[in-house]
Amino acid sequence: MAYGFDSSDLTPELKRVRDEIEGYARGYGLDFFDTIFEMIDHDQMNAFAAYGGFPVRYPHWRFGMDFDQLSKGYEYGLQKIYEMVINTNPSYAYLMKSNTMVEQKTVMAHVFGHVDFFKNNYWFSKTNRKMLDTMANHAVRIRSLMEKLGQEKVEDFIDRVLAIENLIDPFAPFAPSPRADLRTSARTDSDDEVEREAGRLKVDRGYMEKFINPPQYLAEQKVIAAEQAKKELKNPPSPMKDVLAFLLANAPLQPWEHDVLAMLRDEAYYFAPQAQTKIMNEGWASYWHSKIMTTKALKASEVIDFCDSHAGTLVTQPGRLNPYKVGIELFRDIEDRWDRGAFGKEFDECDDLRVAANWDKKLGLGRQKIFEVRKVCNDITFIDQYMTADFCERQKLYNYGFNKRTNQYEIIDRDYKKVKEKLLFQLTNRGQPFIYVTDGNLGNKGELLLWHKHMGMDLDAKWTKETMRSLAAIWKRPVNLETEVENQKKLYTYVPAVDGLGEDDFSEKLT
Repeated sequence: MAYGFDSSDLTPELKRVRDEIEGYARGYGLDFFDTIFEMIDHDQMNAFAAYGGFPVRYPHWRFGMDFDQLSKGYEYGLQKIYEMVINTNPSYAYLMKSNTMVEQKTVMAHVFGHVDFFKNNYWFSKTNRKMLDTMANHAVRIRSLMEKLGQEKVEDFIDRVLAIENLIDPFAPFAPSPRADLRTSARTDSDDEVEREAGRLKVDRGYMEKFINPPQYLAEQKVIAAEQAKKELKNPPSPMKDVLAFLLANAPLQPWEHDVLAMLRDEAYYFAPQAQTKIMNEGWASYWHSKIMTTKALKASEVIDFCDSHAGTLVTQPGRLNPYKVGIELFRDIEDRWDRGAFGKEFDECDDLRVAANWDKKLGLGRQKIFEVRKVCNDITFIDQYMTADFCERQKLYNYGFNKRTNQYEIIDRDYKKVKEKLLFQLTNRGQPFIYVTDGNLGNKGELLLWHKHMGMDLDAKWTKETMRSLAAIWKRPVNLETEVENQKKLYTYVPAVDGLGEDDFSEKLT
C-alpha cells in the first residue's frame, strides 16, 4: 500500500522504501503530516541549511556566510548533513543524493519521527504550517523594497533586526488574548465620582458607614487607585518581554521598516519552538529511526552499516552535550521505568538498592507514557521531570569548568542535582538573558528603558553594546539598560548620533 504524496525526485526503489518505512512508522502509532521527499546534492543541502530549510527566503549576507561555513565543513570532512525536514503541512524533507540505501532508510524513519513531533507536540501547535508560502511572500516583498530603496539601505535595517531577533517571548502565543481596552478618551463626571469613591464598600444602613468605610481605609484605597491609574498611563504598564512587539507598536518606523520588522518577528516566532525542544525533538526522531530500523526495516547485510551510522549520530565528545544522545536515552529510560512501574511514591520510598534495581510490576505503560511526554513537554519540563540520579550516573553526565591553577578544563562535580540544575539553567530562555521593556518614555524624554532580569547570567559587555546599538538605530533615540554586575546595579546608556552627525555614545554607571 502506498501512503502520502508521490515525489518524482525519488527512484522507483526509493519510492518503495519510503512507502515501506512510512507503513512501519504508522504501524507503531506515529501520526504525521503527509511528507514529500526531495533529492538534492551536498551543495543544495548546505544552501538549504543556510536558509534554515527554506530556500525561498529573502536575500541576506548572513545566509551566504552560513553557506560558506557549511561548505567548508563538508569539504574538510568535518560534517555532513544527511537530511533536513521543515515544519509545514505537508512537510518537506530533503535527502542527500550521496547517501547509501541504509542511510536513506534511516533518514526516512528519522524524518517521520520529526514530523510526528511537529504535528503533535504542544509547543509547535501555534506555528504557521504554511510557513513555506509565508516566507516566499516575505522574500518577494523584501526584494521589492531592495529594488525600490536600495539593497544596502534595506539590508542595513535587516542587520539591526536580526541582532535583536531573540528579544521575543516564546510563551506569548500560548497566553490568553488580552482583554479589549474599553476606556474612552473623554472623561465624564461619573469617572470623577468613581475616582472619589474608589474602594468604598456598599452600605445598606447609614449608621454602619463609619464602621464599613472608615476614613483611614478610604484614604488608603484612594492612594491605591491613584497608583493604578499612574501605572496604566505608563507604557508598557508592566515589564514586557516581547521587545520586538513593543518596537512595532511604538518605534518611529517608516512603513517599510514596520513591514520588515513584522516579517522578521513572525519568522523568529516560527523558529522558537525548535530551540525550545531540540533535545526532545532529536531524541524522539532518533528513538523511532532506531526502533524501525532494528525491528522492521534492516536486512542482515545492512546491520553493520546501520550501526556505524547510528553510532556516529549518538557519539558524545568530552565537554559537549549531544541532544540526540540525551534525548533518545531519556525516552528509553522513561519507557523502561513505566513498563516496570519504577515510578511513584512506593518506588521513590524504596531504600533497598537491590529491590529498586530489580523492580518490575510489569505495568507495560512505557509506550503510552513516551507518547504522552512527546505531546506535552518541552526540553525544560522533559529534563526537570524525568532526568533521575540513576540516569545521570549511567550517562556519565558531569559539570566542568576552567581551573586557573592547572590552566585546563576539568570536571568540577558529578552531583546529580548540580548537573541537572546547570543543564536546566542552560536551557532556560534558550540560554539567553531575560530582557524586558519597562519604559518607553524614560524621564519624559522619549528614551527607551530595558531591564535585565538577573537570573545568574551576566551580560557580555561587547554584545550588550552591539545589541543596544541596533535597538537605538530602530528606536532613533537613546536606549538605557538596567542590569546587575557583581551584586551592584548598573545602567548602560547608548545615545545614537543625531542625523548621522558626530558619533554614537555608549556609557555605563553604577546606580
